[in-house]
Amino acid sequence: MEEQRLRPGGPPHWWRHGPPWWSRTDEEETPGAHWPVVSTALFTAFVLIGSHFSAHNQHGNREALDPYAYTLLGVACGLLLWRKRHPVFVAYGTAVATLAYFAAGYPYGPVFLAVAVSCFSAVVAGHRRAAWASVGLLWAGHALIALWLYRWLPPPGDTASSWGQQLVIATWVVAVVAVSELGRVRREQWAKERAERAQAARRRADAERLRIARELHDVLAHSISVINVQAGVGLALLDTDPEQARTALTTIKAASKEALGEVRQVLDTLRAPGAAPRAPAPGLGRLPELVDQAARAGLTVEVEGSPPRLPPGTDLAAFRIVQEALTNVVRHSGSRNARVRLDHDGDTLRLRIDDDGPATGADAGGSGNGLAGMRERAAALGGTIDAGPRPDGGWRVLAELPLTIKEEDR
Repeated sequence: MEEQRLRPGGPPHWWRHGPPWWSRTDEEETPGAHWPVVSTALFTAFVLIGSHFSAHNQHGNREALDPYAYTLLGVACGLLLWRKRHPVFVAYGTAVATLAYFAAGYPYGPVFLAVAVSCFSAVVAGHRRAAWASVGLLWAGHALIALWLYRWLPPPGDTASSWGQQLVIATWVVAVVAVSELGRVRREQWAKERAERAQAARRRADAERLRIARELHDVLAHSISVINVQAGVGLALLDTDPEQARTALTTIKAASKEALGEVRQVLDTLRAPGAAPRAPAPGLGRLPELVDQAARAGLTVEVEGSPPRLPPGTDLAAFRIVQEALTNVVRHSGSRNARVRLDHDGDTLRLRIDDDGPATGADAGGSGNGLAGMRERAAALGGTIDAGPRPDGGWRVLAELPLTIKEEDR
């Protein structure tokens, strides 16, 4: 019931997004569509019972209902069972059956309901011309019977219908077509809105998948790079300097433990969507830990400046950008020194990571997605990344991130 209430400043929820039971698209309403048995039975019962009571009020003016009359009423309503599969045939069939019912002189009544339902179904299914032609045929045939052919048709002694009655019937026909067109327009709008919501859901899923992929890449790339370097050191010194080899193995153990913890945190968010993380997301407050990890990998990092108070998303992105930049230095640079500079003004945080090079040119086993991931992180916040060789040699990564994040439109 809550969805049916009027929301402030707008129509009820079902009017904007479609009723829950009307969620099929045109592609789904194919020959495999369900049979509308229940609704057809209800329409048939209403028409038969209503016509029975209407006959009592018109006794003496029209022919009494007989088996032939009930057969025509049953045919007109029974055709509605095929209105989803063959809307054009049903529209014409109900109009012809109703016209035959009136030509036989039987009482007026709710038999018009079958024509209205068939017209509505045809218009909604996209067969507008057939629907208009069927109700136009019914109106023209009725006018012909009521104004001219009544002399030779039952009941005996019938008189001509007035033009006022014909105007009432014409108004009814226009109303049926208008309601059908309104239903068609609303259904198209609902289908469009459902498609847009589905597309938005797919975009959100893609964005979340990309975010998780970036997190896993950044966590694993950094830790495995450290492990790779230290494993090489350990193998080289295993026989000549066992103590230094032990230190390298200790570094491998610490790096792998940290990587497992961060991967577990990412996977926990997948297992319980929407649940609060068990550990806070990393940020620039963990920059000293990152410097220590780089030192264990043989890279000396100098940090200049201090980060301001950052939103969680910006803090995480800044940390991952610095982490990936230092990982790239370990992997691809012959320099064992790097510099990280943090600077900020009123609304922008600037990160600059430099190394003196030169590039080693060796295959470090990376996926090649590091720079792309940094750019995606910055772009998601409205920032920029500029990475490339410096004029005096080496490599520079320059990131600019906004300190205030605009709320996304929902």
